[in-house]
Order: sequence, then C-alpha cells, then structure tokens
Amino acid sequence: MIKFFLFWRRICVAPQPKRAPVLFLVFILPHFLVAQNINKLIQVSAVERIERMLSSDAMMGRKVFTPGIQKAADSISREFKLAGLQPLEGNKDFLQRFTMLRATLLSAEASFDGTQLAQKDIIPLSASSDLTINSQSGFEKKSIHAGDNFRSMVLKYIHPDKNYLVLVDTSFGKSFPRLAGLMNQQFKSPYSVIFVLSAADPVQYQIHIRQDISESALANVVGIIPGKSRKNEYVIFSAHYDHLGIGKPNAQQDSIFNGANDDASGTTAVIILANYFHKVKMNERTLVFAAFTAEEVGEFGSQYFSKQFDPAQVVAMFNIEMIGTESKWGTQSAYLTGYERTDMGKILDKNLAQSPFKFYPDPYPDQQLFFRSDNASLAILGVPAHTVSTSKMDSEKYYHTQGDEIGTLDMKNMTEIIKAIAISSGSIISGKDTPSRVDSKNL
Repeated sequence: MIKFFLFWRRICVAPQPKRAPVLFLVFILPHFLVAQNINKLIQVSAVERIERMLSSDAMMGRKVFTPGIQKAADSISREFKLAGLQPLEGNKDFLQRFTMLRATLLSAEASFDGTQLAQKDIIPLSASSDLTINSQSGFEKKSIHAGDNFRSMVLKYIHPDKNYLVLVDTSFGKSFPRLAGLMNQQFKSPYSVIFVLSAADPVQYQIHIRQDISESALANVVGIIPGKSRKNEYVIFSAHYDHLGIGKPNAQQDSIFNGANDDASGTTAVIILANYFHKVKMNERTLVFAAFTAEEVGEFGSQYFSKQFDPAQVVAMFNIEMIGTESKWGTQSAYLTGYERTDMGKILDKNLAQSPFKFYPDPYPDQQLFFRSDNASLAILGVPAHTVSTSKMDSEKYYHTQGDEIGTLDMKNMTEIIKAIAISSGSIISGKDTPSRVDSKNL
C-alpha cells in the first residue's frame, strides 16, 4: 500500500494535464483496490481448511447412497450457512432432495422382424418392473447414427417426454455397454426409453423387459445470494461433491478414494466463492452455489437441478472440476470446456486483462469433456455452461485412484485459480456482460 501511494504521489506532482490524476483514479485505482480486497478475502489457509475437510478419510470417499456422502452434504451445508447464503425459495435448508430409482435388469428379450437379439444389446430406461412393447405400442423410433456424438445424443433421452425406441448404430459397440451403468440409476418417470444396438430399422418388433426396482434418496446442496436489480437472472457456480467411496487397498495407498482433486477441489472453490461474493456484495444478478451429487454415476444431481430453473433465466454457469493440479501451461492458467461454443471465455479473459492469469480452450477435444461434467445438464438447454479445469486428462496420475489425496495438490495455485474465477466473472454477475447462448440444436 505504501509503494502504491508513493507512486501516486509521483504521478500527482509530475506535470500532467489537469484531468490526468482523475483519469488515473477512475481506471487504475479500482483494479488496485479489487486486487487488495480479493487477496485479503481469498487466502490459501481457508482454501486448505475446506479442501482438507472434504477429502478427509472421515468422508469415506463420498460415494452416493452411503453415510459418507451424507456427512459431506451436512458439512457443505454448514459452510454455506457460515458464508451467509440463503436456501432456495421454498426450502427450509440447503438440501435439494430428490428420489432416484435403482433398476437391476433381470432379463431382456427382443425380436426385430423375426430375428432374436442378444440381451447385451438391449438397455432399458424405465420405471416398470415388467414391460412388454411391440410395433403397435406407440413408441417413437429414434436413431443414433454413425458419426453422431454418442454422449450428447444419449443425454437427450435421460428425461423422456414420451416413449422412445432408440436404435443405436453398431459403430458404437464399444460405448454401448457403458449405458447399462448409467441407466441403472434413473428418475421416476411415466415414460420409458429402450436403447437397442442394431444395424436394422425393424418394421415389426417385440421387446420384453424385467427389472428389480427400488427407490433411494439423494440431495444436492444449494444456496443463493439474491440479486439486487436482476433477481430473476441467475449465475451458477457449481461442482460435484460425490466420489467413488471405498475400494480395495493397494500396495501404495489405503482403500479410500478421497477424491481431493475430483472434485473436492471444485467444491472447495464453490464454498470460497460463496464467502467472497457475500462479503463484496457486488452482484446485481442472483448467484446460485451448488454442490451436486451423483455426478460419478451419471450426472443425476445436476440433471435434477437443471429442471428446477427456467434455462432462459440462467445467464451463465461456472462448473468447477479438478483444479488442484497445474494445467499443461503451468500455473496461472486453466481451460474452459466448450470454449468455442459461446463468447463466455472471451468475456473472462477481458476481465483478466490486468492479471497474469489466462483461460485457454479445452486442449483435449477428443475426450469430449464438455459433455462429461455437470455443465452438460444445462448446456443442452442452451445455457452458456462451461467447466473450468486444470486436469491434464492425458496424464493425470491420480485420477480415479486412491492416490487422489490432498498432498498431491498445489494449494497456492488452486487459490489463484479461485481468485481468477471471482475476478473474471465480475462483469457477468454485475449485469454488464451477458454471454452468448449454446446452440443446443447442434450439440
């Protein structure tokens, strides 16, 4: 601070046009004060405290449907309360509760124009324990063609608005079995979707499905800071707090998948940002802070969350996933999945013009990361929803292993990333900038 005022004094006493000091104050002083404020309000010690709590052995790996994830939800709720957040309208607390169905396939039989299909080529999404359909049942036929984005096409049928028979091209033979793990968790719906791996488009067909169905409760953790002049416009900061739970110990690590980077780091960022924005009180738009459950088993938490908002009112979504390690460009950098799909990245970089930090486009396009995190649930609705990450997805040593512990993270760099998100989002939360929408029709 002393150096700044000595510099200011030299500017003032030097020969200047009469308005130069005023212009200096208008353009330079706000940046200086913001930098001073954010360095005071976002500190490494606070980041490490929350990260250590969420990735501790006491959370038992935060797997869905376990006591560990319930403990994590309670801890995040306490942090939201301490940060001064409010629950969503109509909620008595920060838990956004919903019910999932767990379906265990007992048998699947199908005949296409008289040809019997293998059970492995039939995957249902249905709340029915015993379902029989045929060509006259009124199921609308859809196709996933060779060359389509398989993941984004599947996401379109997660919340069916009618009954569908989806024919999946055999070029997706390696990806198709993964649907089974995705479909055994589902929302209760009056509609059914049956995916069939087949090169044929049948005129006549019969399909019989038998499943064991049970219900389980899950919860996101959601809090808000109401906007001032634009309360019905929302900016979301999110991460998922679930992980993989407890497995078998190996020679190097214990049995707990602590998920320090994936995604306690993102959840930590959401909590820190909630604290920061509540203190600076600069939001004209309503800020929503969400910790999602069930990302690891199919992004169900964010899918449920997305249905509770009018997507036209959601201005932007900053989903934060795995920011605990350096990016491929080193420190002071991160990437934005789907960077080219909206102008949000350009807005962020404009707001960081006085900073050494930079957001880059996703360097791993072949991995389809834009569709592999919770931002996808809102992006398919047209929301400019992107994931901020630093994870080197081609070489991240501890990804989905027991070695993903706090000792492997760079806490100082992680703190700088959180600061960069706070600064770069400033013109969006203040209402000055509005990112362009995702072209959901071409996903």
